[in-house]
Amino acid sequence: MRNVLVTGGAGFIGSNFVRYILQVEPQVHVVNLDALTYAGSLENLRALPDPERHTFVQGDIRDRPLVERLLVEHEIDAIVHFAAESHVDRSILGPQAFIETNVMGTFTLLEAARTVWGNRRDVRFHHISTDEVYGSLAPDDPPFSETTPYAPNSPYAASKAASDHLVRAYGHTYGLPVTITNCSNNYGPYQFPEKLIPLMLLNALEGKPLPVYGDGQQVRDWLYVEDHCEAIWLVLRRGAPGETYNIGGDNQPANLAIVRQLCALLDERFPDSPHTPHADLITHVRDRPGHDRRYAMDIRKIRTELGWRPRHTLSEGLRKTVDWYLANQDWVEAIRQREDYRAWMERNYAARE
Repeated sequence: MRNVLVTGGAGFIGSNFVRYILQVEPQVHVVNLDALTYAGSLENLRALPDPERHTFVQGDIRDRPLVERLLVEHEIDAIVHFAAESHVDRSILGPQAFIETNVMGTFTLLEAARTVWGNRRDVRFHHISTDEVYGSLAPDDPPFSETTPYAPNSPYAASKAASDHLVRAYGHTYGLPVTITNCSNNYGPYQFPEKLIPLMLLNALEGKPLPVYGDGQQVRDWLYVEDHCEAIWLVLRRGAPGETYNIGGDNQPANLAIVRQLCALLDERFPDSPHTPHADLITHVRDRPGHDRRYAMDIRKIRTELGWRPRHTLSEGLRKTVDWYLANQDWVEAIRQREDYRAWMERNYAARE
């Protein structure tokens, strides 16, 4: 693979993947297509390694002529599809954008790839999905595997389930060489600060309340974003066409435990802070409607078939994440000064108090 089209490459996971590829694959050119909606930012693409191998294009994945032109002009031989609306709370308040981007956007990309690539087999369409398509687990249920039936519970999860089915169908019906990865909750550098870990970290630094939904006992599997990027590139190079691989961090803490661990790290970094102990800032707020109780990922397939496992423990990943946000306050301020960010935080959290 020499010319890779990354959709959503100015977002959190996408921008980390762009950095990863430019670092580890000196022969690869990356074409980065992003609409620069609220979660995508050129701030995420500053100081890229070897930037002459990166071409940024602002555009919408639903713009089929644009996508086809990029595939032809840049001789694209792999599409890595990150672009998606991805926040459950936003999908509850406004589901239409999720259908348009996640379903229609994926459909448009598939049609463009089918048209331009024809019957080629030396290409790959890789689709990034989520563990949320599988629904929610009871406390004693086994983890999600690649054969777990889909049971999405939010508009976001339903839109990703639909896009997964489309990708799989194009592989089966048209012979398009596709792979899918379903990942667990990502965290790490450049994550938009509406998500749990950066939100709690940044609020705690300023002595603001830490709004934990419900009793905070919702269980998630947490995956350090760099480990996710490594797994995706491995699937692209060695994964079998038509296959799905689950990617997870191999852990199952409750949300409240994550918040307390972040607070302990800040207590360690800033023992003289007026906000220490930071755990005193934890405030339980009204829960999200239909909040899934537990996710857990069975990663035996990717570990056995491709030899991948997460390099970072949760403790190591959280420490690196805290260090990154502390060292990049200019990035934080650039994001938090955006009007769309401030309006969303007010809309989502004010009503929960």
